[in-house]
Amino acid sequence: MAVKIVNVNTESLCGKKGITAGYFLLSVNGHEINDILDYRFYADAKRINAEFLDIDGKKVTLHLKTHGNADELGLEFETYLMDKQHSCKNKCIFCFIDQMPKGMRDSLYFKDDDSRLSFLFGNYVTLTNMTESDIDRLVEMHISPVNISVHTMNPELRVSMMKNPNAGKVLSYLKKLADGGIEINAQLVLCPGYNDGDELVYSLDELYKLGDNIISVAAVPVGLTKHREGLCKLESYTKESANDVIDIIDKFNSKHYDEFDRNFAYAADEFYLKAERTIPDVKYYDDFRQLDNGVGLWALTKQEFLDALNDTDMCADAKIALITGVAASPLMNELVLAVMKKFPQLQVDVKTIVNDFFGHNVTVAGLVTATDIIAQTKDLSDYDFAVVPSVMLRSDEEKVFLDDISLDDLSEKLNVKIISTPCSGDDLLYRITRKERVSYE
Repeated sequence: MAVKIVNVNTESLCGKKGITAGYFLLSVNGHEINDILDYRFYADAKRINAEFLDIDGKKVTLHLKTHGNADELGLEFETYLMDKQHSCKNKCIFCFIDQMPKGMRDSLYFKDDDSRLSFLFGNYVTLTNMTESDIDRLVEMHISPVNISVHTMNPELRVSMMKNPNAGKVLSYLKKLADGGIEINAQLVLCPGYNDGDELVYSLDELYKLGDNIISVAAVPVGLTKHREGLCKLESYTKESANDVIDIIDKFNSKHYDEFDRNFAYAADEFYLKAERTIPDVKYYDDFRQLDNGVGLWALTKQEFLDALNDTDMCADAKIALITGVAASPLMNELVLAVMKKFPQLQVDVKTIVNDFFGHNVTVAGLVTATDIIAQTKDLSDYDFAVVPSVMLRSDEEKVFLDDISLDDLSEKLNVKIISTPCSGDDLLYRITRKERVSYE
């Protein structure tokens, strides 16, 4: 496969040798380059033999010495992955994208299931898009860790829940990856009455049997929006059923803790909130391997905030609106009470946004829309500024909410300057206590 080059750093090794935009990269050290994983693996060598096609279709070969870093070549390609992103072939009964309302931007309806993105960006994959040779390549390149959406270790149940006849067979890939030295973070999206209860016990036992390279298992409750017309009937977790999940995980961890000297499986923070149980402290979560799944985020944010507050001696006078979702609201209220107790000149009001856009079962801050913020806060002109968590926005560079309203547009609608903050306790404290905070948006 020939990969088109769209830009070359003129000061790079390839740029100095005359490689330009419009050339095609054919191979590196005799290996055909099909995607970003091939390129990163083979171009991270100290001696590079690279073959190109120039603009006239003539073959060009370069012999280069590097420090073992592909970036030294200075090549940029037509797409980051070098070919099309792999979309999901499953029809999972719990798929969140199937529950999205119509009329949103096209990118929100794309179902990603790309193993390369798992390695590069921490995305989760189901393995159903992969072949034996794909697994062999991951092992050969020692691409580790990989994040895998397992959901259940029962092959028949996995087929039933994911509506893909290959979903059960590919569970064998887990053993092949683990035996090949690839570390795995596993995710179980739990649906009441389907893969919890005895099925959860079975999945934990089977994952445990795969050995030390299963480094963490996260149990996450199914997310249900109000837009489920024509979809499989699913129920949300209740206080009782959420407690059952936590009890199963606690029992499993207690049984095996001494073997790992750490916990093996973790319930997402949302389970503790549903169960009305105290969330464990930071020691429980070991290396916080599953923060993106909402596992330990509450405990870590609290610890970071209070540690930073203990080291903070100065605070500017201000009246601030802190905007968040229902799930994080109790924690935000606890933290702002702590900071206002230390700095009485600071007033922080937590604005809790109920999710009318997706439905009240959706409580996480990352799915709060600007539409709901506008409807529920209306005018914030009597505040010096407002703060939103960056997870509400498409990216740090492109500050747009899920409903395509920009941060600037929201500021204008609410008559207040709005800044975003990363989801860490020390960043949050820094934003609300520093005189120069507005410049850090």
